[in-house]
Amino acid sequence: MVLILRRIVRRAVRYPLNVSSFIPTLFRPFSTCHSFLMPPSLKRKAEKSLESSKHGKTKKETVDIPEYHLAESRRDDSGEIVWPARSAQIERARDLIRECAHAGKPTLILPDKDADGLSSGAILQNTLTSLGLTKSLISVYFPPKGSNIHDDTTREVISTLPPPAYIFVLDQGSRKTRPILDTPHKCLIIDHHFAEEGGFPEGAEYVTAHDCPPVATSALLTYHICLDLCPDLRDKLSWLAALGTHGDLGTSLKWLPPFPDMTATFKSYSKKSINDAVSRVNAPRRSAAYNVKAAWTAVINAASPSALANDTALLAAGAEVREETERWAHVPPRFSKDATIAVLTINSAAQVHPLIATRWAGSLKSDKLEIVMCANEGYLPGMVNFSCRVARNARAREGGEKVDIIQKLEGLVAGDDALRERLGDSFARGHKEASGGIVKKEVWEELYKLMGIGENVKGKKKAEGKGKEKKAVQKNTLTNYFVKAT
Repeated sequence: MVLILRRIVRRAVRYPLNVSSFIPTLFRPFSTCHSFLMPPSLKRKAEKSLESSKHGKTKKETVDIPEYHLAESRRDDSGEIVWPARSAQIERARDLIRECAHAGKPTLILPDKDADGLSSGAILQNTLTSLGLTKSLISVYFPPKGSNIHDDTTREVISTLPPPAYIFVLDQGSRKTRPILDTPHKCLIIDHHFAEEGGFPEGAEYVTAHDCPPVATSALLTYHICLDLCPDLRDKLSWLAALGTHGDLGTSLKWLPPFPDMTATFKSYSKKSINDAVSRVNAPRRSAAYNVKAAWTAVINAASPSALANDTALLAAGAEVREETERWAHVPPRFSKDATIAVLTINSAAQVHPLIATRWAGSLKSDKLEIVMCANEGYLPGMVNFSCRVARNARAREGGEKVDIIQKLEGLVAGDDALRERLGDSFARGHKEASGGIVKKEVWEELYKLMGIGENVKGKKKAEGKGKEKKAVQKNTLTNYFVKAT
């Protein structure tokens, strides 16, 4: 045995080779029967080096992000939790839905285009028809790509429809404007986006979840409102509520109080089928063609989430979105002068900027970084559409340190009233944790310069180095393990 070892050492000195390919298994350092051949300090060093090489990189630091359902809730004077919205608003919403169903007059539903908005619309339409409203009296309208329900173009289009006596706006966000239509009607806003005090169309009733944390999605809020009106629809409405909720809050959400108990729902419909349905339903509105009607048709006609799995229109849109996301997902970020904002710039006709912002927000690591922004210069001619997400390391902040994207964006232009006016009404919209906007390209360039993008050289170098990890090199040769006695 001693002669064999001497020969191996002599040969290793003359021809150094990789340990893993040269040493017989019997003599490798992890073999317990020969571990005594290395001094303890060298053994620990070698094991650490090999372990690092085995996994390719060291273990990521974990960030302790509070569970969503544990957000501190609003309470009333008696100490009861106010959720998912104020009870007076919820009861008024139920009264209007009952009134609409019994009136038997033309009704217009304006749901948003994503899984949450479409699910909200489907829950409401199923409730209205179950309460007696004839389906032929219901119209559903989606504004074209780049538009919203507050645009004059949208008002012109819906004014050509049979004059609705009731209008329901779901998950569209809200702002203080004149009435949706000039003709007499009753309007109900069901929403969960941030809205300033009185930030609703003139004369509209509203029920909002934005100030009752943990903020419920619009689908979950609509479900809460409608379930009491039609308890027999629980099976149908519950999976639609789960679809919309997972669409906005993610697939790892824990359904714990104050969220409703969905145990029975997930026994009937697996979480996998619901999560798969989320990506299917969201795909058409992200595609360049913006075929939202295909998604609505699929959702309103589906008997279960699995029924959405093989819809050809949804599958085709999904393939396009995946391809565009991968195409632009590796664009390197540039950092603001104060290193709190990272910006990625892409040029795509598809709405993939929210996906890319979300992806990078989960991977960029910096104690200073607060917001990851993806700006898309190709979605609409002459415009820049951008989406913002809270950076992973900043999500755990609480109290006064908690990141509020809307407040951060507004703070960038505080004191410059002229620039704020040029940014328009579609700037800093959405949620405090997931906001964005649509601005003219020349105005975006002003904002870009104001943020000092690219002036943070240190941040720039870090971004350029991201993904260029050094290939692990095996430095342990036989001479590392068999040392001469001194």
